[in-house]
Parts: sequence; structure tokens; C-alpha cells
Amino acid sequence: MSVRVNGVAVETGDWPSDELAAVHELLRQRALELELLAADAGAEAGTEAIEQLLAREVRVPEPTPEECRRWYDAHPERYRSGELVHARHILFQVTPGMPVPAIRAVAEAMLKELLAQPQLFEARAREKSNCPSGAQGGQLGQLQRGASVPEFDKAVFEGGQLGILPGLVNTRYGFHIVAVDRRIPGEQLPFEAVAGRVGRELRAAAERRALGQYVRVLAGQAVLEGVELEAAASPLVQ
Repeated sequence: MSVRVNGVAVETGDWPSDELAAVHELLRQRALELELLAADAGAEAGTEAIEQLLAREVRVPEPTPEECRRWYDAHPERYRSGELVHARHILFQVTPGMPVPAIRAVAEAMLKELLAQPQLFEARAREKSNCPSGAQGGQLGQLQRGASVPEFDKAVFEGGQLGILPGLVNTRYGFHIVAVDRRIPGEQLPFEAVAGRVGRELRAAAERRALGQYVRVLAGQAVLEGVELEAAASPLVQ
């Protein structure tokens, strides 16, 4: 079934999921409604208009010093100096126009195989990975926290698990099968040394929540076909 937002057909092929394509169209239509975008504008103008829209309509609260301190005290493992992991991965790359569900299905099938037979990881990386590291069996060497994209960073540094991670790691590059072979914990940094970083992280989290709430409100006011978005009828949704 094709995806439509308020009667407008949505091209989903260039997006990682139908949901993201529908969200983009919701935002584009809101930008049109507020006259931030001309009806015949191109993709680049559409992106700029959506950025203006979000800057105008999404309010992001700044974290207080007390909130930053509480977060630091509850998550000390996030703030270490010299923390390293030794990791491997197999990348199933997603680029515009590629069949995302089919790629995900192949990646999930291989993950299931490797969880049962982890000794095949190196061979599968050499055969199938879309990353240059595939030539080395997927070896990424030592990684520092913050050196990778946030989604990958979170997967390998949080949780403390060793071995092949039980789920796919989804990043802007595609789907990753990841193995963590070793962890080097590093030294705890004092709050004063990382207060600015804590504040930036909390603000980014608040921004994600505010954007999610905004999209849910738009979805609750829209007519959606072929896709389901978590909708809210009231702007007071939490």
C-alpha cells in the first residue's frame, strides 16, 4: 500500500523507513501552511524551510546545573578518560533508492547465523561487509568513546556486553552486525571537567523529546494512509 499524508503521495524509496518519509512530508506540509516554503520549491529549499519551522515551533528547555549533576551521578560510566573498546562489524550499507526492508532482512538472517556460529564472523565480513574493514574481517581496532556516530557509539560502549551484540545496530550508514571483543574501562572524570558535555548531551536528549512530541501532534491532526505514526490529539502530550 502506498504512503499518503493528507492525501499527498509520499515517495519512500530514498528514506530508511516509510515512517521517516511520512514525518518529512508532515513537516513539509506544515512549512507550506506557515508560508515558510513555496509550493514549487525544490528539495534543498524544503530542507531549509523545515529547519526554520522547527526553530520557530519546537521549544527545547535548557538543562539546569542540578539536572546535569543528577545525570552525571546516575551515569558515571559515560564520563571516563581513556575508555576503549576493541570491536568488529559487518556493514549492510543503505543508500537512496535501495530496498531497505530487504537489506534489513538479509542482515537479520546473517546476525541469527553468527549468534549461533560466531566463528564465521571474519569470513562473513570479508564476503558481505560494505565497509573497507571487511577486508580485515571487520576489525575496527581500538575505538574511543565519541569517535563513531552516536548510534554506533552507544551500542558498543553502553551495556558492558562482550561478543556479538544480539540486535542490529542501525546508523545513518545502514545496518551493522557488531562484535565487542574487549573493553578497557579508563579513569573516571570529575563532574567539573565534563559539566559542559553533560549539559550538551541533556539538551540533545531534550531536543529529541521535543521533536518527537511535535511530530506526534502533527500526526494526530493528519490523515495518514499506508503508515502508522504514534499520534497525539493534544499538544499537551508528554
